[in-house]
Amino acid sequence: MSIKVEQLSKVYGTQKALDNVSFSVGKPEIVGFLGPNGAGKSTMMKILTTFIDPTSGEAEVNGFNINTQTKAVQQSVGYLPEHNPLYLDMYVKEYLSFNAEIYKVSKQRISEVIELTGLTPESHKKIGQLSKGYRQRVGLANALLHDPEVLILDEPTTGLDPNQLVSIRELIKTIGQTKTVFLSTHIMQEVEAMCDRVIIINKGQIVSDKKLKDLQAGKAQIVLVEFDFRVEDAFLLRLPHVTSVVNTYGFVYEITFSTTEDMRPKVFDFAHDNELKIFQLTQKNESLEELFRTMTQD
Repeated sequence: MSIKVEQLSKVYGTQKALDNVSFSVGKPEIVGFLGPNGAGKSTMMKILTTFIDPTSGEAEVNGFNINTQTKAVQQSVGYLPEHNPLYLDMYVKEYLSFNAEIYKVSKQRISEVIELTGLTPESHKKIGQLSKGYRQRVGLANALLHDPEVLILDEPTTGLDPNQLVSIRELIKTIGQTKTVFLSTHIMQEVEAMCDRVIIINKGQIVSDKKLKDLQAGKAQIVLVEFDFRVEDAFLLRLPHVTSVVNTYGFVYEITFSTTEDMRPKVFDFAHDNELKIFQLTQKNESLEELFRTMTQD
């Protein structure tokens, strides 16, 4: 396994940022570490990159123990923190050359990562002259300089415009074809666009760990129906497999069912049997964002 976490906890004073967390990540795989702000995402990233120590538990990156083989972990991981630290007065090539000396990598590798991250047209500029999207590319290029097996990205697309988002997502997907990419985000669309698997954390605990396709398959079915007059929620709860009924506005109701069977015929028959007129009857798919809110709500 590229990443292996076992019963990991981190406590700050009286606050438990991580609470007995366990998971593993293979290669090649792009895993989204998803959770609301304050859920423990950045804390986990900092522990896996040896910036901070866990209070208890164990973790390995590329087979190296984060507590006893710190240097080996650092050498095998590429890390892009949430607040991308760059020397704005340095030129792109100058900055990457500076870091290449630390990693003891060749000039050829600098050229390779510049091309890989799409920095070629901007490589002659100072970092301070670059857009936010290109600065993120510089951060990614720096994280990839020593050709690490594992890439850890903390909120890699924060603050990017729609065009920059698309290009950075494509870049991360390309990298994930040969490496392990573990990225944190609180945006569900990021997960849908890039990830093979989703780990959801809330209040320091894992609440879901599934392949994206399995998570999508587990979404609830919602039927949107409009009647000719107001109907009591309790009346609609008599339908089979109903988990909730919400009167969204006027005489329009969202009925959520815990089944993959198309329930529109059942709703139609129910309305007919009870002499209700239907003005609208459609199926609405629950978004992953709604599913995320359900899993992480207080």
